[in-house]
Amino acid sequence: MSDLTLVLLAAGNSERFKVPVKKQWLRIGHDPLWLYVTNRIKASLPNANIILSGHANEIPFMTSMCDYTVVAGGKTRQQSLKNALKEVKTPYVMVTDIARACIDPDLIFRLIAAKDSADTIVPALDIHDTVVYDTVTIERNLVKRIQTPQLSRTEILRRALETDTEYTDESSAVVAIGGTRHFILGDERAAKITHASDITALECLSAPSNIVFTGNGFDVHPFEEGKPMVLGGVEIESTFGFKAHSDGDVAIHALIDALLGAACLGDIGMLFPDTDNSYKNIDSKELLRLCVLKLHQFGFVITHADITVIAQAPKIAPYKDHMRCTLASLLHIPTARVNVKATTTEHLGFIGRREGVGVIATASVHYFDWKNG
Repeated sequence: MSDLTLVLLAAGNSERFKVPVKKQWLRIGHDPLWLYVTNRIKASLPNANIILSGHANEIPFMTSMCDYTVVAGGKTRQQSLKNALKEVKTPYVMVTDIARACIDPDLIFRLIAAKDSADTIVPALDIHDTVVYDTVTIERNLVKRIQTPQLSRTEILRRALETDTEYTDESSAVVAIGGTRHFILGDERAAKITHASDITALECLSAPSNIVFTGNGFDVHPFEEGKPMVLGGVEIESTFGFKAHSDGDVAIHALIDALLGAACLGDIGMLFPDTDNSYKNIDSKELLRLCVLKLHQFGFVITHADITVIAQAPKIAPYKDHMRCTLASLLHIPTARVNVKATTTEHLGFIGRREGVGVIATASVHYFDWKNG
């Protein structure tokens, strides 16, 4: 049984990354960055326990992609670490950020070899340039660049984080309560991804796969008298609308399922449960906007959408072009890549009896190509 737990922090919002994709969801081949980095370090620590900290809304998707323990992060890096430490049962814990993607195995081995040297073991790099603080030139031999992973005694780290003071690394918190710190040689390859330009300099990261993924969706809603009808994001002249928790836009609902299916991110009920009153009577265009945002954040680019509306009534033909333009705008793709078709059931079934409408949707996505811009 291992005496070490590896904690990887991946709950940040990537506010400084300045691209639509959250950096932890950039794809390396098929793997999101958080999974790629975890598996890479795990290869050097085959017996270690693994705990990932992720954004609360992303945990269902993360757990569907791995067998590791995933806990909800907090508003700060430190709170995320405190949450993860609640699950740590081993005497030692190694903590790192997913943003340090290219950690070399030798750095891991140096940390392990020095684990008995102090309460916390820290990789650090010397500064070779002149350092000025405000207007004062500082002796550069006294300055170090601190990196992760950092290896600490678990109980001491827990005590060190029982404070309202926010620290940017574990060792600073440990030293603040009188703990000991030992520096080992860091590694330039363990550079941190902060801005979009940082990632292209990391040689360990391969480009995302160029495979195109396709998903389909199907939805049906019955009619309800006296309710406005909205279909494909467009209000249609009718004496009845759709009976539904939201505005009942069956075309957009089917399209959302197609998009989520293409990205393997579940279904509309998982993303927008009808037990949540915040979605009651909501404009389905807002649901689609949130779905598209989720796909973009998770590293996907939408390629195209094809929708077939199955309705005996109302007549869809006069509205198809408006639907295409509306949906294309929400999907952030050209109108030429959105298709809307309409058909009937030749008076068969509940659709033929004019009791409701069914929609089939197909959508394609591919990974955001961070490698080639």
